[in-house]
Amino acid sequence: MMTFNKSEIRLRDIFGVLRKYQRVMIGFFLVVFGVVVMGTFAATPIYEGSAKVLIEKVEGEGLSSGTPSRSFDSEFYQTQFQLIRSRAVVERVVRLLDLEKNYDNYMLAARKNQSWLQSLARLLKNGLTSLRQMLSGGGKSSDDGPVTGDQKRESIVSAVRNQLSVRPISGTRLVDIVFLSPNPHLAALVANTTARAYIEETLEMKMEATRRNLEWMAKKAETEGEKLKKSEQALQAYMRANNIVTLEDRLTVTPETLSEINLQLLRAETRRKELEILSAKVGRSGNNYRNVEAVAAVSADPALQAIRAQIVETEKNIMELSNKYGSRHPLMVKAQGDLAVLERKKRQEIDRITRSIRNEYELAMSNERTLRGKLSATKSEAFGLNEKFIQYNALKRVVDTNRQLYDALMLKLKEQSITEEKQPVSLWLVEQAMTPKAPAKPQVKINVMLGAIMGLIGGMALVFFLDYLDNTIKEPEQAEAALGLPILGVVSRRHKHQHGPEEAVLRDPLSPFAESYRGLRTAIFLSFADRPPKRILFTSSGAGEGKSTTAVNLAMVLAQSEKRVLLVDGDLRKPRLHQIFKVNNSKGLSTYLAGATDGHILCHTNIPNLSVIPAGPIPPNPSELLISSRLGMLLDSVGQEFDVIICDSPPVLPVSDARLLSSLFDGVILVALAGKTSYDIAQRSIKMLRDINARLLGVVINSLEIEKTSYYHHSYYHYYEGDKKNKKATGQPEAT
Repeated sequence: MMTFNKSEIRLRDIFGVLRKYQRVMIGFFLVVFGVVVMGTFAATPIYEGSAKVLIEKVEGEGLSSGTPSRSFDSEFYQTQFQLIRSRAVVERVVRLLDLEKNYDNYMLAARKNQSWLQSLARLLKNGLTSLRQMLSGGGKSSDDGPVTGDQKRESIVSAVRNQLSVRPISGTRLVDIVFLSPNPHLAALVANTTARAYIEETLEMKMEATRRNLEWMAKKAETEGEKLKKSEQALQAYMRANNIVTLEDRLTVTPETLSEINLQLLRAETRRKELEILSAKVGRSGNNYRNVEAVAAVSADPALQAIRAQIVETEKNIMELSNKYGSRHPLMVKAQGDLAVLERKKRQEIDRITRSIRNEYELAMSNERTLRGKLSATKSEAFGLNEKFIQYNALKRVVDTNRQLYDALMLKLKEQSITEEKQPVSLWLVEQAMTPKAPAKPQVKINVMLGAIMGLIGGMALVFFLDYLDNTIKEPEQAEAALGLPILGVVSRRHKHQHGPEEAVLRDPLSPFAESYRGLRTAIFLSFADRPPKRILFTSSGAGEGKSTTAVNLAMVLAQSEKRVLLVDGDLRKPRLHQIFKVNNSKGLSTYLAGATDGHILCHTNIPNLSVIPAGPIPPNPSELLISSRLGMLLDSVGQEFDVIICDSPPVLPVSDARLLSSLFDGVILVALAGKTSYDIAQRSIKMLRDINARLLGVVINSLEIEKTSYYHHSYYHYYEGDKKNKKATGQPEAT
């Protein structure tokens, strides 16, 4: 439900903007629509001649190719489109049709069928063109002499080229060659002739290109043949000088030899490093057989392991015998002797293993040195062979390149010689242009429709743009949200036939204008029911926004509601209340504040319950008088006699009087003139009043065209006022 209401309000706002600027929108629509219609009917009818041509890009038509391939190439077709409109093709058309003699006759025949409006438009256009040339200094004078044949041909060629266009048909290889002219017969004739001239021009270009290619290829083949012969001779001489036949075999074997030597050297180097580490470890052990025996390579020897096993068995036997016999027993003596022999044999075996490790290390070092020397010699040999073979390959590549180029040129030359007279025709005139019956331009229905649409859309766009630029207060809802203050009332704009703004409440109490102030009275005293303001100050952002009128009319409707009201003219710069109520202004608030008179400055009006304090003579220093303590004393003294005190003060922005007065009143009401007071100015005024802690009651929007807004109650007021008039006319009693 909330979404619907928001959409309804937004749509109503749009219609309100259109209704507000309806004269602007209608005027813009009529201007645009009229210009389009006049331009359409004044334009010279242009006829369109269209010839359809098939353009195909054919490739692979040589002797060695298979089926011809046809592919779509965007650049190729764009080139063909430009070629159709090229100067060469257009000049051929002019020659074929002899337009130098016939062009003026065609144009003259077309002008005979023009309406008076079109003839007038053409004369105006020619006149403007001549005037522009004269102003720019480019017009021809009578001394320039007659137009020459070349100049006339140039102008005809330019005219034909400007009206010639190409329209490719999407998804096909068909192209429409289109020519526009006021003469329908000429439009079809030029379109057909252009297609013919384009085909002839393309064939001539192909034949000329073929002849030039043959001449160039013949010369190039001769040059490349000489290069091939010289390169072959240089290659043969080098092969004889370097015995290049055996060189190829050696080049094949040498890389394999290098790879094998590298592998052997890697293994020898690895073996040498292993033996070097092992020999160093054994050498660090010295004559300590226990440390030598702890080396893994030594302890892993099979012979040493066998001796160690025998020693373990002998030691085990000695332990068993020692349990039975003494140390001098023959069996114990024999066992001890056997153990000593085994220990000696173990040391001898360790010495043998150590010598073997050293010998293997020395042999590995010698093998590594031998392999390194062999590798170095093989590399030197390979480098020498590579240098010779590099030169050989360079000479051979030159020979191969020259031979390939020469063979390709000879093959292409033979193909071109055979197919010179058999060039494929890739252009066909599919459909000739027929003489058009109806003009292509202007399209009256479409132009009229577009003129109406452009006028309507442009008018609406202009209206919304003007409304966007208008930053003035118009809508109460928007103003309340933007200013942050409640809208206490909206005063409708007073029509010219109504009474003056200060008399409408009395003389026309049932009018919407008068009812606006009753609504303001209700809003002020019901919105602040807990503490209704007794002293109310009216001000505005600038002059002419209706604050005095609002203060006067509110005072009147309050007096009509049996409230004792005092209206004070606090505008000591431009006072108006004495003129409205026709009271003596020789003394008033200014004379009282200056001390020139006593407190008897009240003036009674002809309206019951309403009294006025006029401003008095205009003082030279209004601000100094307003800050006097006498003003507060005056308000306190008269506050006992009146229910409501209303003060009309100067605008906030030009002077500081309103800010000085605001401290003496219970509330301040800001009056804004609809369509004139901008949000920026109103916000600045509100900020200035809030900076001095003034109590802002709200805003009154004055002189609002309610008929052009979404303000909901105006239709009821109009109905009520119309009903009253009807009852007066029929003699029926009015409701009170």
